[in-house]
Amino acid sequence: MKLRHFLPLLFLASSASAQLRQEVKGKSLKIFRGDTLVTEYRTDHHLPYLYPLVGPAGTNLTRNFPMNKDHADEQQDHPHHRSFWFTHGSVNGHDFWHSPDHKSSITHQSFENLKDGGFTANLIWAHDGTTLLNEKRSYLLEMVDDNAMSVKVTSVFTAAEDVTFGDTKEGSFALRVTPTLRNDGKVAKGHLANSEGQKDGDVWGKRAQWISCYGPDSTGKATVISMMDHPSNLRHPTYWHARTYGLLAANPFGVKDFTKKGSGDYLLKKGQTFTQRYCVLIQSGEFKEDSVRKAYSTFAEK
Repeated sequence: MKLRHFLPLLFLASSASAQLRQEVKGKSLKIFRGDTLVTEYRTDHHLPYLYPLVGPAGTNLTRNFPMNKDHADEQQDHPHHRSFWFTHGSVNGHDFWHSPDHKSSITHQSFENLKDGGFTANLIWAHDGTTLLNEKRSYLLEMVDDNAMSVKVTSVFTAAEDVTFGDTKEGSFALRVTPTLRNDGKVAKGHLANSEGQKDGDVWGKRAQWISCYGPDSTGKATVISMMDHPSNLRHPTYWHARTYGLLAANPFGVKDFTKKGSGDYLLKKGQTFTQRYCVLIQSGEFKEDSVRKAYSTFAEK
């Protein structure tokens, strides 16, 4: 069904996107709305990530730690949780999620397709100098209106050798939210809900088309962050490594970790490719399930 009446909420015209502009300096790229920094693509870690992620209300919605340690209300745990990122904990047995030996890294090579609110990063996944994967990761940010912003991410992976994405919960397309949006912990006032009707702690390890985290931002303004798994993705609807302490992560590989049976290993033969598509929708206001369902339907049709 075509949801034409809903288009203004998520995929409106280029006039909204035109509010965004970008600045590139070396391997860093910043996106602004007017004079406000919306996000920065950063490469100062063993993998690229976006930080901050500023919603329509003008407030950062991801955790500041470990990039900025001057926030007393934030738990300083899981230093590998860097705001908004994409990686996996077992690639040919190598841990790109934690990278404890600092030998597994996703390295930025170049930008292409630069436009206001959008860009593509060419990346190499390598362990100890050996390239395993080449990735083209495209980001498109759209200010739909004054109360909604979407971030669409498309990653195309090409295997440089036979590569197995291993079965582990430690992955993959991930976001760590600001403390007030957590469901438990200091200053936590948030909740979780998914497309299957599960709530809060019950969403962990479950399959769903989308998951929403909602509650007050750090200034007390009602906010909804919804992560969406595209129907074309591997093992859609995906499993969710979603924690009440503020982690949201779509993970199609962690089958055994989540279900205690089967295997989520996925072999990508040398030269083969596969594509993953996701959308993060940020809305100012209270959580409305019907609104998220309609937004998901629009995303799924593209």
